[in-house]
Formats: sequence, C-alpha cells, structure tokens
Amino acid sequence: MTDRRRRFEAEALVHLDAAYNLARWLARSPADADDLVQDALVRAYRGFDALRGDARPWLLAIVRNCFYTARAQARREVHDDGELAALPDETTPGPLAAAIRAEEGARLAGALARLAPEYREVLVLREIEDLSYREIADVVGVPIGTVMSRLARARAALARVHGGADGLR
Repeated sequence: MTDRRRRFEAEALVHLDAAYNLARWLARSPADADDLVQDALVRAYRGFDALRGDARPWLLAIVRNCFYTARAQARREVHDDGELAALPDETTPGPLAAAIRAEEGARLAGALARLAPEYREVLVLREIEDLSYREIADVVGVPIGTVMSRLARARAALARVHGGADGLR
C-alpha cells in the first residue's frame, strides 16, 4: 500500500459516514447516495495531494458538488429522482417505540424533502453532521452570513412543514 493511499484512508475515509449521510439527504435515495459517494471518493483521491487542512469539510464539499453535477445532468436527461426513502433505522426499545420513531422519522424525512436543496444541505451539515458555520460556508461556498440566513429560513420552513422543530439547535 502506498503512503498516499494510507494518508487518504487515514484523513479522508474516516469521514465516509458523514459523506454518505450528506449524499443520502441530498439525493433522497440510498442507491443514488452510494453512487454519489463513490464518485466523490474517486474525485477526492485524485485531488488528495492538493488538500490543505481538514479533510471532512473538503470531502463533504466534493459530495455536494457531485450531487449538483449529477442533478444538472439528470435534468438534461429528464430523469425523475423518485421519493425520499425512510430515515436510517436505529435500534429502539420495544415495538411501540419503534413504530413511533418510524412514523416521526417518515414525517421528518418528508418535511426535509420539501425543503429546497440549499436549505436541506445546510440543515444536514449543521444539525446532523455538526459542522460549524465556517465549515458549512467552506463546503457550500457561500459567506457565513448566507449560511446563517439559510439555516434560519430552513428551520422556519421545517417548523411550518413538520409542525415544530424540536431537537434542532
């Protein structure tokens, strides 16, 4: 194994779960998320030598760019992305709790799916991936003020659509 590959695995691949999570929320399909992450990892490996700083926001920016590139191509091909799949399962105690969690997860996923992608991505990056405003600004390529504005609008829209934004910061 080459030193470059070892460094890539140590610095970038440790963020694979975060990359998949963002891809899943943006693409709204596990299969499409798999494809996005695979494409992003290939691009990341090719450009790894140019990385300066934290690999996590860098990799998430690549995932985001791959999503928007694929989305633009799909529009040209008149492709339908389908519906948002259910939230990833987590172990919950008892069947009643699991049913409640599944219903709430489906409602939240549906509410997130109705948000514009620029709002959905900042919510996922902040609330799920726990990135700082600066890191989100770097990933999305906008000023911090725009990140804060999008987050406020996204939270307000999610609260309207979902009937409340409990658990959001």
